[in-house]
Amino acid sequence: MASIELDPVRVSVSPVRRFPQLLLGLALYGASMAMMTRAGLGLDPWDVLHDGLTRRTGLTFGTVVAIASAGVLLLWIPLRQRPGIGTVLNVVVISVTVDLVRAVLPPQHSLWSQIPLLAGGIVLNGLATAAYVGTRLGPGPRDGLMTGLSARTGLSVRLTRTGLEVAVLVAGWLLGGSVGVGTVLYAAAIGPLTQAFLPFVVWRHPAMKS
Repeated sequence: MASIELDPVRVSVSPVRRFPQLLLGLALYGASMAMMTRAGLGLDPWDVLHDGLTRRTGLTFGTVVAIASAGVLLLWIPLRQRPGIGTVLNVVVISVTVDLVRAVLPPQHSLWSQIPLLAGGIVLNGLATAAYVGTRLGPGPRDGLMTGLSARTGLSVRLTRTGLEVAVLVAGWLLGGSVGVGTVLYAAAIGPLTQAFLPFVVWRHPAMKS
């Protein structure tokens, strides 16, 4: 299988095709986060941190996501990372959407509803990740932190990502964030799911589509 090109492409290139997909992908990502939080069976590492901070501060989940994202973006400065329009919209759209969906989706307390909600949230998260990454309009705050640290330290992207996610998972767990079977399932499934969806949603230059 040919490799998938994901390098950033200028905002002015095919905006009518790429911007709606970006916004939809980010909105679906926020919805998938809400689904997993309401399933109550464990969250992905970053959301374990967000959940822990939400419990400690009393702020809404989306507000914590926005504040944490802004904090991560500040770490881009010494790493000399440059945000794109997709980076900014990532912070705004996801944080708003997750709160809106959580407002209408109540917490689940029966495994008959928790398991489908968790599974659906993980699959939707993989599709949403592929959709917004595939627009090539700039990485999300956490993705940029990962690639920036990798570039500055010389460590592989895989090792850098693993180190970051272990660190935020431990911090979130210590703050009381939700860790469970969903945490393990997400870690195992999100990479393959995103990779499977990417060929169908990634933007390619017209000259490369044939």
